[in-house]
Amino acid sequence: MLLRVGSGLGLGALIGFERQYRARMAGSRTNALVAVGATLFVLLSAHGFGDAPGSADPTRVAAQVVSGIGFLGAGVILRDGLSVRGLNTAATLWCSAAVGSLAGAGLHLVAAVGTVAVIVVNIALRQLGRAVDRRPESGEESPTNYTFMATTKDDAEAHVRALLVQSLTRTDFRLLSIASNNSSEGYVEVRAELAGDQRDDRQMESAVSRLSLEPAVTSVRWQAEAPATEEKGAD
Repeated sequence: MLLRVGSGLGLGALIGFERQYRARMAGSRTNALVAVGATLFVLLSAHGFGDAPGSADPTRVAAQVVSGIGFLGAGVILRDGLSVRGLNTAATLWCSAAVGSLAGAGLHLVAAVGTVAVIVVNIALRQLGRAVDRRPESGEESPTNYTFMATTKDDAEAHVRALLVQSLTRTDFRLLSIASNNSSEGYVEVRAELAGDQRDDRQMESAVSRLSLEPAVTSVRWQAEAPATEEKGAD
């Protein structure tokens, strides 16, 4: 039993080392704790109940580990603007629980192979994924960056920023940054940088049309920075 606990702890720490190196939220400690926790639960179900060791059904607790780890994985998934981060880290935690369960069942070789597979996926497939990312072919729309600017009153700045983010969540654009600068006395300019996989002026116009109707907004304008610069406005 001590060998199984040590195996789960060590293999989970190895999986988490790559996450730790990339400064992700769930690093070596988190993955090690997930793996050793799964190991302990499997050992508990196999040896903690019944008159004789091994008389209980260990699959019942192991099944709950699979579903229960989802709550922990959900804690590392964050929304960053219009993008979602942490999915790979959450999946890694799920795999750490699987490795810990294998170690708890005494399948050390399979657990070690699973650990190597997880590390290879996180390292090798990361570079492969970047290499095979689809690039626009000749004649197709190329990625386009947009700059959005709205001038509003000071007291309505937070409201305008919230409306902008809310309207963009319904589009295919990715919010890169949003900032506010003093435009003139009593007025603030809200500036947002957006990115799209292809140019879609109609979708951009629809996204910001709601802001042009706000009484506190004095001007709204946007421009596409690539492949050609074109500016439209609603003053």
